[in-house]
Amino acid sequence: MATKYPVPSSDKILALSCMNVGVGPGGTTAMLARVSIVDYKGQVMLDTYVSPTMQVSDYRTATTGIESSHLLSPDTPTFAQVQQHVADLIKGKVLIGHSLWNDLSVLGIPHPAVGTRDVALYQPFRNALRSPNQVIGLQTLMWHLMCRRCQDGQLHPVENARAALDLYRTVSSEWEGAIAIGNWPSSLPPSTFSRCYL
Repeated sequence: MATKYPVPSSDKILALSCMNVGVGPGGTTAMLARVSIVDYKGQVMLDTYVSPTMQVSDYRTATTGIESSHLLSPDTPTFAQVQQHVADLIKGKVLIGHSLWNDLSVLGIPHPAVGTRDVALYQPFRNALRSPNQVIGLQTLMWHLMCRRCQDGQLHPVENARAALDLYRTVSSEWEGAIAIGNWPSSLPPSTFSRCYL
């Protein structure tokens, strides 16, 4: 059968994870505070805090480990600097992650849908955990599919990016094989985040 989409080489693959703080009343609106990108081997390409663009009302320190000193340091790059750096890094790459729509949304960077491999949307993972229509957390996916703990205690975006990458690598042949013949093996992201995809 003809290949519709070529299988990406490992140097075209990056994994992304972001961590947010809360802004606005009650700190319920997410704002980017840290972003991590790793390559196919899990080597860190980027791991940086981000200077806030609004007053932070909840640092979510118990889960993020982020404190004001991380974001308000004069050495912390601005959102615009980080956004441009991330956009340059991921352009033309296949992006691995968990619930990538959340990351792309806080980054304000759309990415081609065919250039994403979201382990939260991969249907065989959902079917394996008997949850075909719902997003399964990264911690649950890792424990049930790889017998490995992640996100114990505080969240860490490098660890999360590597975890999503490891999940992808366990099924990359099947995943890419399905895409190559035009059989997209994933659910669609929430329609409210359609602006995050090209």
